[in-house]
Amino acid sequence: MRLPTTSPILFFLSSLATIVLPASAEDVLRSSSLAACQENSGFTASLFDVVFTPNNLSASVNMVATSSIEGYVIFDISILAYGYQIIRTTLNPCTSNLAGLCPMTSGKLSNPFNLPVTEDAIRQIPGIAYTFPDLDATVRVYINKTENGVIGPSIACVEADISNGKTVDLVGVKWASAAVAIVAIFSSAVVSGLGFTNAASHVASNAISLFGYFQAQAMIGLCGVPLPPAVKSWTQDFQWSMGIINVGFIQTILTWYQRSTGGEASTLLDTLQQVSVQVEKVKRSLPGVDSAVGLARRSVGRHAGRLAKRAVAQTSYGSYIVYGIQRVAFRAGIESTNLFLTGLTFFYIFMVFAAIAVALFKGFCEFAVKTKLMRSDAFFEFRAGWLTVLKGVLYRMLLIGFPQMTILCLWELTQNDSAAAMVLAVFFFLGILATLSYAAYRVIRLARRSVSLHRNPAYILFSDPQALNKWGFLYVQFRASAYYFIVPVLVYTLVKGMFIAFAQSAGTVQAVALIIIEAAALIASTVLRPWMDKSTNSFNIAICAMNFINAIFLFIFTDVFGLPRLVIGVVGVVLWIANAAFSLIFLLMLIITTGIVLFHNNPDTRYQFMNDDRTSFMKSQTHVGTTTELDALGATARGDGKLFKPSVDLEDDDSAVSNPANIRPGTANSGHPHSNGNSVRGSIRDSARNSVRSSFRAPIDPISGTYPPEPQQHLRSRQSGSTRAPSPFAASSTSNLSGHQSHQSAGNHAVSRPPAGPR
Repeated sequence: MRLPTTSPILFFLSSLATIVLPASAEDVLRSSSLAACQENSGFTASLFDVVFTPNNLSASVNMVATSSIEGYVIFDISILAYGYQIIRTTLNPCTSNLAGLCPMTSGKLSNPFNLPVTEDAIRQIPGIAYTFPDLDATVRVYINKTENGVIGPSIACVEADISNGKTVDLVGVKWASAAVAIVAIFSSAVVSGLGFTNAASHVASNAISLFGYFQAQAMIGLCGVPLPPAVKSWTQDFQWSMGIINVGFIQTILTWYQRSTGGEASTLLDTLQQVSVQVEKVKRSLPGVDSAVGLARRSVGRHAGRLAKRAVAQTSYGSYIVYGIQRVAFRAGIESTNLFLTGLTFFYIFMVFAAIAVALFKGFCEFAVKTKLMRSDAFFEFRAGWLTVLKGVLYRMLLIGFPQMTILCLWELTQNDSAAAMVLAVFFFLGILATLSYAAYRVIRLARRSVSLHRNPAYILFSDPQALNKWGFLYVQFRASAYYFIVPVLVYTLVKGMFIAFAQSAGTVQAVALIIIEAAALIASTVLRPWMDKSTNSFNIAICAMNFINAIFLFIFTDVFGLPRLVIGVVGVVLWIANAAFSLIFLLMLIITTGIVLFHNNPDTRYQFMNDDRTSFMKSQTHVGTTTELDALGATARGDGKLFKPSVDLEDDDSAVSNPANIRPGTANSGHPHSNGNSVRGSIRDSARNSVRSSFRAPIDPISGTYPPEPQQHLRSRQSGSTRAPSPFAASSTSNLSGHQSHQSAGNHAVSRPPAGPR
């Protein structure tokens, strides 16, 4: 026997719930799932879709429900907003003249129908209900059995979350945040190519830090902790930073790829017209939710075949529950079995686009120089070593995508969507981790060599353009003495990603782990202050502080303290407002800074030079062009232009001088008073190869605060314990000028000077 269409349960689900939620363009209130809130509930629904329109004074109901209740009942109905009960009432179907419910009989309801809604119920809607997005509102109905007028225990409980269609999960927020971060990173590359390395370093550092903050916001949504609606929507705005982007034809290709490699694709989104999907909210928001989730997880074991492949929990009455990473995929319109491949695809696409952009810019620069549209010395360093720059760009993309690939690859190992997906997860995770670890090792090796040879880690790190362009993405944002800080950053990202990926079913463990991890990051950044200057340190410390606060909020959402739902709802709104204000402030700062850098004549003057003296070693665009061209002309005039080598890798300098086989004939006796013209020319030739290095001044003395008093002596020939050979011009007691004059005299007269003897 069917349930009557005038069921008071549906009436209150559609009318009384309207007092808490607003609507979209036209006021619309909607509920898309009906969940049981107690064990062995006598009334369940696998599909529940109610749409209420106040203008039509009606509610459209589409439900597939089953009732096993027989006898006289009383409906105990309550409405909660942010966990606070605002209305509670009871309804006796016998006194309300509800046919078919007095007494109530068992049956199944599967046909859509409409329910009328009175104007009295509509007038109870407060004004704020139509303006506030992502309100946390729930309607709960207990069905109590009665005998002889005595109300007995509850034999059924159902609840429904109501949405008004207004949300902070907006496409405009996603595009705006993505555009600002990407434009800032691209602008820093252009400014660096123009020779303004100081300004470029600041813009790039702030842009990447802000991008990391966006990823931290997305990670909150990926946690298995139940979140309030406002937090779920806010964190969904930044899932693009994790590569979670829904593009229709890409999803079709990924589904085909998964099935063709032995996987079974999920069809959850295709069955929304037949079953309900519950997006897990706060666990103890209502009595019995924990038991419902328990039923869902136990049902996976009973349906180990098909449901295990889908990796989505199913309740005992037919609906599904998504949480954590699955929740993010469902809200993005992506099947959970396609999520890993989606993130991997966009990571690969961004890598390919970055490489193509660098190659196209190289071609444009060469074309512009040949057609006189651009000066010949513009972007000289980029044009000369664009392949090294390309490697550096790809390394930087690996660093940006490391959090995304860590979480998705490790999570895929727990899902086993297909054999090919598992292989890709292992390959990309280990490949990226090994590549970044090797890059960090090379940076530490370069810095330690610079300290041992020059007593300053900044010398080799910033004077060698090949090392700077290739590995600079790991240390430019830090001060020179904190070159090692990239290792804690990589460890921080790896550990955080492991907890998010592997502890999806243990939200409390995730929350506690994130508190410890973010507290360690905040303490380390505050104590060490490793970034390049005061403003950059303040920027990054503020981000670490906000991440720590968010971790505390996440722990509150686990409800381990049994806090009232009103407290949890308010904390969710506070998290959304605080992070929205924080993001807006830093986005505006980045926009203003990037704009000034792009349109300022000399943007380097806007930033104070770093105390590590990196600018003394860093070659500007003008210096590179003039020094290299003059050295080449000098080598050509001397007849040894073919032996001139403008590019020097400082990393291998010590091996060059430590091996006697690398010393050219004629240079061993260059400092001897009987050296002939050929030996002098050999010394000049060797000096030309090191002209770039010898043009730099020694760093400021850390004690006196001044430059060393020996301007004619190179930094590396000072008594510092170095094993490097002295400059060929600084032989014995003669100066560079005297050596040059003797060479000129030998060339003009072809007569060797007699050896000095006693007068």
